Amino acid sequence: MSTDPHVSAHSVDGLPEHSDVSFESRDVKATTIYWYLFSLGISVVLSLFLCVYIYRFLTDMAASSDSPPIPARQQMLERMTPAQRDAMLYPPEPRLQGVPGHQEDPQQDLRTKIRQDLEANEQLGWIDKNAGIAQIPVKDAMKIIAEKGLPGASAPAEKK
Repeated sequence: MSTDPHVSAHSVDGLPEHSDVSFESRDVKATTIYWYLFSLGISVVLSLFLCVYIYRFLTDMAASSDSPPIPARQQMLERMTPAQRDAMLYPPEPRLQGVPGHQEDPQQDLRTKIRQDLEANEQLGWIDKNAGIAQIPVKDAMKIIAEKGLPGASAPAEKK
């Protein structure tokens, strides 16, 4: 520990002075940030126009390089009905429900399936009368299982 008095190198206005240290008046200048954001926005807009131009150029190039259909195919297309022409545009069955070319309504199919499942769960009848196997509604089966319990599983064989 030193007993020498601490000599501070402060200027008249109270800021420390040191030959290796300088202080900035502001850390960040707002105009620099605004210019950066402006140039970023301009570059985004320019890249959008560039992408649109490239897309149009490539589309036109692909369309110009397509060869016309052979005459036999052209005659075949002329003889087809609109439904047959549409069928050629879509992939073969089975297709996903709800896509173009699929006539069924997926929501109606779901409602029909749920209704059929509920009806099947409520049916009462014989599956095999000779063996004594019957089908009963699920609610009744749950009541019977709650009253009687499930049949116990056989005990596992002991190892010797």
